Amino acid sequence: MASAFAGRGRYSIYTGRVTNWPMVVLSVVPMAPLLVMGGSSNENWRGFVVPLLVAAAVGLVNALTGSSVRTAAGPNGISVRFGPLGWPRCTYGLEQVERAEVIDLHPWYVAFGFWWTPRRTYCTVRSGPTLQLTLRTGRTVTVTVPDARAAVMAIHEAQSA
Repeated sequence: MASAFAGRGRYSIYTGRVTNWPMVVLSVVPMAPLLVMGGSSNENWRGFVVPLLVAAAVGLVNALTGSSVRTAAGPNGISVRFGPLGWPRCTYGLEQVERAEVIDLHPWYVAFGFWWTPRRTYCTVRSGPTLQLTLRTGRTVTVTVPDARAAVMAIHEAQSA
């Protein structure tokens, strides 16, 4: 069944997902020397278990929070979810957003995952065109999306309705 064209009273909804698998692999590879050092110790099995648990915890946290970002934007606001479980999750209502724009995120400013400071929230996994929200509180929220211009257009359309 074909969908109807957008018309009066209808809204566009943007959804997108970005996954940065090379960064996940690069963050897990440095754990190999830790495991080798733990396994080669002459102590009992406890010498291997502790590095294995540390490596597993780091890999799990990285996969859950830094591997991918799913974003939806439309009349219900902007929702950002991380990793395969969709947690942590951030939701911003349209009434909270003062400005939505596309910025060109330099590789030096990519946070690779979820980072929070008192004035900024970063939900980024790669550089390039990125959605940036300025909230009415003054906080900025930077989100990696596959098509930042489409996300901004969906937000502007929902705000103007």
